[in-house]
Amino acid sequence: MKQFVVIGCGRFGTSVAKTLYNQGHDVLAIDGNEEIVQEISDSVTYAAQADVQDENSLKSLGIRNFDVAVISIGSNIQASIMATLIVKEMGVKTVIAKAQNDVHAKVLYKIGADKVVFPERDMGVRVAHNLVSPNILDYIELSPDYSIVEIAAIAEWENKSLKELKLPTKYGVNVMAIKQIDSMNVTPKADDVIKAGDILIVLGNNKDLSELEKKVD
Repeated sequence: MKQFVVIGCGRFGTSVAKTLYNQGHDVLAIDGNEEIVQEISDSVTYAAQADVQDENSLKSLGIRNFDVAVISIGSNIQASIMATLIVKEMGVKTVIAKAQNDVHAKVLYKIGADKVVFPERDMGVRVAHNLVSPNILDYIELSPDYSIVEIAAIAEWENKSLKELKLPTKYGVNVMAIKQIDSMNVTPKADDVIKAGDILIVLGNNKDLSELEKKVD
């Protein structure tokens, strides 16, 4: 069981904190707004009101003892940067920070953030891909060039093996796993047959995935 501290409890931070707590982890939620702290207090291990830009306030909460810090401050970029810098200097092993834009992300990485996320942008990408092709159930960008996509099997693929479909040859994508109604095949083999209702999790270059999306549209 890991210990997480979530700094900034807007919609994103609250969602992260509650999910981690529900998974059985210790979660400290910190926000500068007393009302927000009161609202989330029953959904985490401990909730505290503090000035997230004040090093002494954060020190008094024992931040250095946590395994992971999630900096989920929204519109206040200065507070986001200061909180990231403080928790990193305190020795928190892993710091994940939310960014508004690419410049903000670059600064966060420069001062020690281990990972930067763009929740609004990422969700926008997922929704757009789903709107274009309803068979695209999820779309996760790994880098500017590569992504992972969840694709609902189309009728043309049903009762055919991966060997017969030749997705790597035709589209340049690799099938990482196959979700079935009551199971998950994480080591798919060439002879595995696709059935109605299956979901393929594929990895590939964004250009190749775009061609595959047109196929399943």
